[in-house]
Amino acid sequence: MNRKVVLGIGAVVLVGAGIGAYMHSGSVEAKNEHTSVALITDAAGIDDKSFQQSAWQGLTKWAKANDVKEGKGGYTYFQAKTSADFETNINQAVSNGYENIYGIGFPKTPSINAAAKKYPKNNFMIIDDVAKTRKNVVSVTFHSEQSSYLAGVAAAETTKTNKLGFVGGMKSAVVDTFEAGFIAGAKSVNPDIQVDVQYVGDFADAGKAKTIAASMYQNGTDIIYQAAGGAGTGVFTEAKDLNEKQTKADKVWVIGVDIDQSADGDYKATDGASNFTLTSATKGVGTVVTDVTKMADENKFPGGKHLVYGLDDKGVAVTRGNMSDKAWSAVEVAKKQILSGDVKVPVK
Repeated sequence: MNRKVVLGIGAVVLVGAGIGAYMHSGSVEAKNEHTSVALITDAAGIDDKSFQQSAWQGLTKWAKANDVKEGKGGYTYFQAKTSADFETNINQAVSNGYENIYGIGFPKTPSINAAAKKYPKNNFMIIDDVAKTRKNVVSVTFHSEQSSYLAGVAAAETTKTNKLGFVGGMKSAVVDTFEAGFIAGAKSVNPDIQVDVQYVGDFADAGKAKTIAASMYQNGTDIIYQAAGGAGTGVFTEAKDLNEKQTKADKVWVIGVDIDQSADGDYKATDGASNFTLTSATKGVGTVVTDVTKMADENKFPGGKHLVYGLDDKGVAVTRGNMSDKAWSAVEVAKKQILSGDVKVPVK
């Protein structure tokens, strides 16, 4: 396995006069012989049905396996209201005795860089970006362009209108890989296919994502790939609103991201229950958090390293979802081409 480290996300949230962050209290102070971990999240929190939720699930999996309790001395998360809270939350995590602090998502990189220098005795992890090289920091990135390419193949094999949509969160090098991979995959099936690309501007504004999706669907797009974190729930909401007014055969589709979002596609059409999640382009954020925490607990924290996950070690993948046999077969062929090196997926 070519596993890589993740900088956890869950952000602890601090409530206090003048502090725009929220620190999850969890249970009473935990008493255990294991390491302690705090996740730093953005406003979407650990229930974003995406990236940060996956990180929290990975942390709780490790905690349950080792009987580590939630709360001081164990594990928790700090949830920010705005990016200005990241540094404050990290400081609070350190002052509350958390030894390992994970930042999930590239917007937290500057704060992680500063904290790693300020607190050399603590361990830090960043996911989806590369932090400054320090012995107490591990960086984790994913070949999201690979899974996005497969999602593009699935979409191109499924669309009836030859019009696809891509809704990104914040314009960045990280999200560029999702966009580039998706477009390349779709055009490998049909060079003339149209892909409407729009960005929300952040990873939390589900309302704006819903508005963007409504415009895309109205203009003939029948499949949208959303790589927008918590904001992506707005795309699902719009698809559900539309699909509940028409038959199953006329449904529009959504492609999930980061975790398997098939359950978010459940709905009732005019002619019965159905599901509109075509597939999900997943990444092993939870697995990374579990693995890195285990290493830290064994005094083997991979500080100073840059861990990269891809199709070869199942760090990224796509779910079978609602793909037709034809679409799934095309995806399997494309996957083999990527793994063999016959297909080089662009990152921008």
